Amino acid sequence: MFIQSRVFYIFIGITLGFAILICGCDTTPQTQMNGSEQEKKVVQENHIKPPVAKIIPKRLEKHGHVRIDNYYWLKERDNPKIVEYYYYVREEEGKEYPIYCRKKGALESREEIMLNVNELAEGHEFISVRRGVVSYNQDLLAYAVDTVGRRIYTIRFKNLVTGELLEDEIPQVTGNIAWANDNKTVFYTKQDPVTLRSYRVYRHILGTDLADDKLVFEETDDNFSCYVYKTKSKKYVMIMSAQTLSTEYRYIEAGDPAGEFKIFLSRKREHEYFLDHYKDHFYVVTNDQAKNFRLMITPVDQTGQEHWKELIPHRKDVLLEGIEIFRDYLVVIERQNGLLQLRIKPWNGQDEHYLDFGEPAYLAYPSDNFNFDTSVLRYTYSSLTTPESVYDYHMGTRQKILLKQEEVLGGFNSDNYRSERLYASAKDGVKIPISLVYRKGFKKDGTNPLLLYGYGSY
Repeated sequence: MFIQSRVFYIFIGITLGFAILICGCDTTPQTQMNGSEQEKKVVQENHIKPPVAKIIPKRLEKHGHVRIDNYYWLKERDNPKIVEYYYYVREEEGKEYPIYCRKKGALESREEIMLNVNELAEGHEFISVRRGVVSYNQDLLAYAVDTVGRRIYTIRFKNLVTGELLEDEIPQVTGNIAWANDNKTVFYTKQDPVTLRSYRVYRHILGTDLADDKLVFEETDDNFSCYVYKTKSKKYVMIMSAQTLSTEYRYIEAGDPAGEFKIFLSRKREHEYFLDHYKDHFYVVTNDQAKNFRLMITPVDQTGQEHWKELIPHRKDVLLEGIEIFRDYLVVIERQNGLLQLRIKPWNGQDEHYLDFGEPAYLAYPSDNFNFDTSVLRYTYSSLTTPESVYDYHMGTRQKILLKQEEVLGGFNSDNYRSERLYASAKDGVKIPISLVYRKGFKKDGTNPLLLYGYGSY
């Protein structure tokens, strides 16, 4: 059932080939955030100072190296000063843009509106706002606004406790943002003013002059673009340089934003690799000696390839598309016979399984999964009989919970239809997948009208 006011909760703290429709019938519109003159007025009238996290030095020693982490207490999930929030997006009937909200501690708590895009859109003929990024202490929101349409943004900061804007504004940027763990340092990227290629990464400390922002990395190869992000573990800030056939990463600890970025592994033509982090290791999805990619791990302080160990080997018939890391689970995103599969691997090695989608032909992929400390995987699913749907999958119990499903007009009922997946053999013996959908009860006698469409790789 379609709900006009749609809500998604995030707890923080098609196949290739042909499709055939026989006697058949027959997304949620994407919206963006924006900014307003009213916000600028608030900035001029209120010089708001950003909150500063309390410094509690902790001595950490590993492999003979000692460092001091002033914000280690923020990682202690049982610390009463660490508050969990439910973050969600909702829309209201008759309104064009989303409303970004959160609730403290429980869904029954009072709603806090972080950003109402409908209010921000007033007075602008065009508005585009990249998704906001909440600071490590969850009391500041950084978001980027474009009111021209060239994908040239201005980053703004909002105090989520008082509702007021900070004085800091960073213009002429891509909108790509990553917070450090000190709750006052942000990394952002700037683009070439002509080509719009993202090629520079800067560091800004809230409350300081933009002229003092430090350039921490410049991508000098015109074939590469660069991006900055923080790992899901919140342990590292990463800079990724990428082009069609090659990638390269640099990293620093998120608790040490003034540090120097280190190269994980130097770029090499036709070597693509992708990084994530868990405990004492980096996880590397790589196509080195693996056309369909394989998964490697390496200690965080030994990133050279001589230290890599294979976790999931290369397979000729399975494409490893990526991974999603949780505290208790590793989710492996694979593609076999043209269909995406989600492989659930508990870290304890027990009860490994594939998520059962229940249909022979479908489109599925992981949705936003920001929370590291959860056993719930959120994914999006659709098929020739099922409208686009968003599910929460409890990896321990294998329970699926439908959160939202796209409405199909005209009295559509998916129970009236059936889908199949067949294969046709090409002249060279390659099997071509065919997705078939029809209304239940029709006779397969060759007299029915047919709609046939196909897709070929470019």
